[in-house]
Amino acid sequence: MRRKPRIPPSPLPQRHGVDPVRVRLPVVGAWATVREYLVERLSGAGAGVVDGMFDTGRIVGADGRAVAADAPYVPGMFVWFHRELPEEVPVPFPLEVVHRDEHIVVVDKPHFLATTPRGGHVTETALARLRRELGIPALGAAHRLDRLTAGLVLFTVRPEERGAYQTLFSDRLVHKEYEAVAPYDPALTLPRTMRSRIVKERGVLQAQEVTGEPNAVSRIELLGHRPEGADGLARYRLVPGTGQTHQLRVHMTTLGVPILGDPLYPEVTDPVPAGDFRRPLQLLARALAFTDPVTGEEHRFHSGRELTAWTSYDRWATGTYDDPSAGQ
Repeated sequence: MRRKPRIPPSPLPQRHGVDPVRVRLPVVGAWATVREYLVERLSGAGAGVVDGMFDTGRIVGADGRAVAADAPYVPGMFVWFHRELPEEVPVPFPLEVVHRDEHIVVVDKPHFLATTPRGGHVTETALARLRRELGIPALGAAHRLDRLTAGLVLFTVRPEERGAYQTLFSDRLVHKEYEAVAPYDPALTLPRTMRSRIVKERGVLQAQEVTGEPNAVSRIELLGHRPEGADGLARYRLVPGTGQTHQLRVHMTTLGVPILGDPLYPEVTDPVPAGDFRRPLQLLARALAFTDPVTGEEHRFHSGRELTAWTSYDRWATGTYDDPSAGQ
């Protein structure tokens, strides 16, 4: 069995809580120089951008020294660099720390804040914010929560322990509960357990239910509904038994009660402008419970957030908030 290459520590520090990009040159290839390979690898950035990074010494090797553009191609060599960070509109809502110890950090994430850097959301992510605010450069995410979903997210303090916590999620050893606000249908019999096969193709915004062996299981319960003649909304408890992409949103749509504020289900709506934090998706990761794989401690955490469409529908519908924390 081929042994994995040893990865040297990064010679570059984080920038704004974001790790530098690490690239390993393929063992097999016909490139003559490091530049030639990176121009091909980073073709989306353009040769001029790559050349500019070489000219300013921003591409470095394991020793921290700048790599020359004409440096010979060395199979298996590692190089690092910081990519240009996109301009981002700050998400003006607090990121609350629910629990912190020497092993984990649990936070109550607001709507609109991505969990980890991806695409156009890099510094305005929960991970980058926490690294900066808590001073924990090695902090890592044990799982992810959709950018539009608010609620509890688990982070790990020590890189060597991250795998143990991630395994809790992959092995379905974490009990998760969500809350949602959606239309009330008196003809809908609840509670019920939804089972279906959901697939999410890369580059396609919506996940789809298809024929086949179920891979997505969700229990749906009714927590309460408005009196007749009110806004026609209800509050639901959603307990996922699996973790398929957009699973809860798909299952609620299948039941005919799509979650309020969902820009993808049942139909994809036009993108909102950057900085438009009105009418957040009314989905909240309310509870996380698990046995700590490192300490053996039993943990149960609860989000302190409320879904605005339930507590004040008019405020949610008009998108008017008195203060930054009110938009949750």
